[in-house]
Amino acid sequence: MEPFIVSARKYRPQTFKDVVGQQAITNTLTNAIDNNHLAQALLFCGPRGVGKTTCARILAKNINQDGTEIADEDFAFNIFELDAASNNSVDDIRNLIDQVRIPPQVGKYKVYIIDEVHMLSQSAFNAFLKTLEEPPKHAIFILATTEKHKIIPTILSRCQIFDFKRITVKDAANYLKYIAESQEIEAEDDALHIIAQKADGAMRDALSIFDRVVSFSGKKLTRKAVTENLNVLDYDTYFRATELILDHNIPSLLILLNQTLAKGFDGHHFISGLASHFRDLMVCRHQETIGLLEVGEEAKKRYLEQSTKTAQSFLLKALEIANDCDLKYKTSRNQRLLVELSLMKLSSINFEDEKKNPDSGNVDLTATESLVPASRYKTPNSTPTTPVLTSQPTEKEPSQEMVADTTPIEDGMAETSPLQDTTATTGTIVASKVDTLTKPKPATKKIKLDIHSKRVSALSLSSLKAKKNHELNKKDTQIDESELPKTAFTEEEMIHHWDNYIKKIDAKGQKILASNLNADVPKLGKDHTLHIELPNGTMKKEIEREQYGLMTYLKEKLNNYAISLQIKVNEETAKKFAFTPEEKYQKLREKNPAIDLLRKEFDLDL
Repeated sequence: MEPFIVSARKYRPQTFKDVVGQQAITNTLTNAIDNNHLAQALLFCGPRGVGKTTCARILAKNINQDGTEIADEDFAFNIFELDAASNNSVDDIRNLIDQVRIPPQVGKYKVYIIDEVHMLSQSAFNAFLKTLEEPPKHAIFILATTEKHKIIPTILSRCQIFDFKRITVKDAANYLKYIAESQEIEAEDDALHIIAQKADGAMRDALSIFDRVVSFSGKKLTRKAVTENLNVLDYDTYFRATELILDHNIPSLLILLNQTLAKGFDGHHFISGLASHFRDLMVCRHQETIGLLEVGEEAKKRYLEQSTKTAQSFLLKALEIANDCDLKYKTSRNQRLLVELSLMKLSSINFEDEKKNPDSGNVDLTATESLVPASRYKTPNSTPTTPVLTSQPTEKEPSQEMVADTTPIEDGMAETSPLQDTTATTGTIVASKVDTLTKPKPATKKIKLDIHSKRVSALSLSSLKAKKNHELNKKDTQIDESELPKTAFTEEEMIHHWDNYIKKIDAKGQKILASNLNADVPKLGKDHTLHIELPNGTMKKEIEREQYGLMTYLKEKLNNYAISLQIKVNEETAKKFAFTPEEKYQKLREKNPAIDLLRKEFDLDL
């Protein structure tokens, strides 16, 4: 019985052409040998099982070939391999340096391959520096490591660095197919892809897994045999789970999870694999990203077929839910419940459009309103109209009309007749006609309002929304004032209506605004401009914020729509009050200078 040789040794590449997945590095080394540009210190770094030691041996063999050697010559006398994990002391490096001085007996070069060089101690690195920087002409050092960051910078600066990359799934699967054919093993493409994915970029691991699976299944390598031997979830599990999710079949989905857990898989493995499955479905939706799908041809067809049944919005939401479960799994106390809850959420995506119930009792003046654009005044004979706001009444609620002659002072200050019925109604805003030639009286508005009977808090979101919509509608319903009347008036008439407005708002409870407006008597200037002078900026801001109602009132009463208000702040007009003892003394001394003589005579203190 011949001894069995593992595939990793039996199929170790003997030339650079046989190296899998490292074409850039092998081409560089081949050209360096052909052009005699090979450095005397090389550093091969990268993950395990990607060909670092293999390339070092091939390089050591190629540089000693001169065409006169036999075909299978391996130049064993010229190649020295040192395991730095077990030979990491200063004495080991000194023995190596002593050997370097001796020239080769056969060939031109002596090649020293130091594997896992990052395991050398700090003192061993320092002892190696001089020899590595200026070695003899016949010596070449090849350092190999999986952890380049552990090597000191002085070593890195003396080496030519080659970074090996991970073997792609496609390259590994193709090489496994080549080996299966050479061993006369019938292998499915999906089975080889699963082995390549399980190897995680290491060719040596892929060959080891291949040997194990072949020992289990014999000369026929199937996808089912590979998944059973490697204890990985098959594609069928995730395809089945996705179908149940799309069908919103929660009971069957929970049973599938239970069957998976019964096979020895944990919930974390299941949910993370399901997230990867959703990711693969996502990349199948676009022709440009299909290349990112690293599966066999049969599996790719199934992915393409199922991707047509899933919407992009569904996949994005599903990925979010699965990833959230993946992150919370380790910290969850009831991990199975977490996975089951996530599966229920996945099955509920796009099940039905949930209708949001509107807030009952909230005032929303624009929920079902349609706005008809108003016509502007074109000629004196035209009939001006303001926008008509209409909405459809509800079936159960009777429509009540309320007509009010309003004077728009400010938001919420319109004078209206008492309501007879406060049930929710819908009405129409109708503006009265204004004839600017025959009727100099300002236009009045007759409004049919519709107000819900239920009271709403002024701080509620619905009331704020209603107020904002009212402001927008108020701007839309403004009439072009350039064509409205501009009747002349006297200052006495203006002051009379000014005082009436102050009394009106004072009766309505706006004491602060009434006090601010009563701080000064307005004066009539040019171009119908009213001037008032206030003692501070706070009063000015208060009046400016509320001046819309004031100006609307004056314009209508004076029948002049060109009136404007100009406010000036003069702090000197403010009364100066005495607060400190010194200020009070100064006030008394201004009234009676004899107080100063009294203080000095009796030596009084303030």
